[in-house]
Amino acid sequence: MKRFLDVALSFLALVVLAPFLLPVVVILRFTGEGEVFYIQERAGRGGNSFGLYKFATMLKNSPNIGAGEITVRGDPRVLPFGQFLRKTKLNELPQLWNIFIGDMSVVGPRPMVLNTYAHYPEAARQKLNTIRPGLTGIGSIVFRDEERYLADRDEPMEFYREHIIPYKSDLELWFVENNTLWLYIKIIFVTAWVVVFPSSTIVDKAFDGIPSIPDSLI
Repeated sequence: MKRFLDVALSFLALVVLAPFLLPVVVILRFTGEGEVFYIQERAGRGGNSFGLYKFATMLKNSPNIGAGEITVRGDPRVLPFGQFLRKTKLNELPQLWNIFIGDMSVVGPRPMVLNTYAHYPEAARQKLNTIRPGLTGIGSIVFRDEERYLADRDEPMEFYREHIIPYKSDLELWFVENNTLWLYIKIIFVTAWVVVFPSSTIVDKAFDGIPSIPDSLI
């Protein structure tokens, strides 16, 4: 049933959003570095890697400069139009194609870059490997403003690995253990809500029993 919904929703979204996505393609082609899509290897179902599509929002060589594979607030590698795309989450919409072809689901743990995936505990990786990663999920909602947690950190990558990864792991494992059609639908609606109302506290009310945020992230 979820796979049917994934295909139906991604196809419908691609058709409906096409008039809005085409101008983005044109703007990206003729601004910044002229790149439209950024394709990055991510860990998928079964631990197999796949190419995840995003609209290009950063300098081409971004993973090898600055903060590396994480993005911090005010990151100078982000291109001017890319700032708008990232703030509105429009940069993630090309992943509708990943969903349509079966690499991803609409809802699931966010697909991790391979270096981050390697830092997850083995037991966590084995559980997360049992389902498709998602365009959105409980981890995506809680960390919708992840750059805020990394702001002003002397060693953002170290902080990410020591504090954010463990909590993200707990959140995504909670999703796997409570994975139902109702949760799938609820996460879609809550995602839409927090995109429109970024400062909303609906997460605390919508999801009972999710792991509590650690003191280091408060």
